[in-house]
Amino acid sequence: MYHYLESGLRNVYLRNGYKLSKSPYGDTVAIQDLPGLHKALAMKLVMKPAKLSGTEIRFLRKEMELSQASLCAMLGVNVQTLAAWEKGGTKITAPSDKLLRLVVKGTYSGTVPVLKIIEALNNMDLQQHESKLVFREEGNKWVAAA
Repeated sequence: MYHYLESGLRNVYLRNGYKLSKSPYGDTVAIQDLPGLHKALAMKLVMKPAKLSGTEIRFLRKEMELSQASLCAMLGVNVQTLAAWEKGGTKITAPSDKLLRLVVKGTYSGTVPVLKIIEALNNMDLQQHESKLVFREEGNKWVAAA
């Protein structure tokens, strides 16, 4: 088995799907369908029962091609918090862990526009909200007034 450390994860081993060879520069490895392998890794990580570790968070962020700042904006945390999670200094909070898993699952499944939904929610947070909510009765039913 090949111990696949290049992913940044220390616990990934490949039974097949790779080829070891020698080059003038040393031993080399060629992995078949690397994007497919990384997708399978990402999906396995989002389904694990324990909270994501720092190296797993970093792997997922990089796989989605997000900067720390971009992921922080989605999760509603600051860069120092994310950096501490990725370094293993502190554990990810439960809500952020769940939201990150949802983002990854939505990104790879292609069935849910998760990133667009999160972006829309973040944009709503930035907008000024009226403090007054006005309702009117219409045919024995209350409706919000424009």
